[in-house]
Amino acid sequence: MGYQWNFGILQQYAWLFVYGLGFTLVFTIVTIALGLLLGLFAGIARLSKNRLVNWPVVGFIELFRCTPLLVQLVWFYYAFPVIIGLQMPPNVAGGLVLALYAGAFYAEIFRGGIVSIDRGQWDAARSLGLRPWPILRTVILPQAIRLMIPPFINQSVLQLKNTSLVSVIAVPDLLYQGELITAATYRPLEVYTIVAILYFAVLFPATLAAQAIERRYARR
Repeated sequence: MGYQWNFGILQQYAWLFVYGLGFTLVFTIVTIALGLLLGLFAGIARLSKNRLVNWPVVGFIELFRCTPLLVQLVWFYYAFPVIIGLQMPPNVAGGLVLALYAGAFYAEIFRGGIVSIDRGQWDAARSLGLRPWPILRTVILPQAIRLMIPPFINQSVLQLKNTSLVSVIAVPDLLYQGELITAATYRPLEVYTIVAILYFAVLFPATLAAQAIERRYARR
């Protein structure tokens, strides 16, 4: 006997889908902003020749890049509070992990963009009497950012997909709302079909935009 699809039963839960999608988008934007800020400082510190600065940053970057995000979420929510003696709300734990995870990848993007600028730019700026930080801020970064925009966008699209994992620690994102609706309606196929469509409706245009920007900068 074939499965009888019934999407009509989900109409009364439409507000939960909307809330979950809105929460996911806001959560993504906030963690991207925090990740960019962290990535900028970590990327610059990564270039330091001082081992006391460089090595801890390298350890942070590799730790978050080389361990699964799901493991990080579970560890920070369940194990980290035991260490610090303070329980974190799911939103805080999830946001912290996603910001650190994004920051590790953004740091490498910043580092790669900075080192891609010809060394002569540094020498020319020094000849004008500029100090290292003003050189980086006014000469190097404005040029490097143009090269970093495509990987930034791609990583940000991945960040939106990664937010679906925070549902495992009860962060009320789109997927978590889908789990609640499934528990109330016992219609998992319909619920997760709608969840997938909503993710696709957001991610597909973002992916096309990322590809268009990448082609544009590749031509340049």
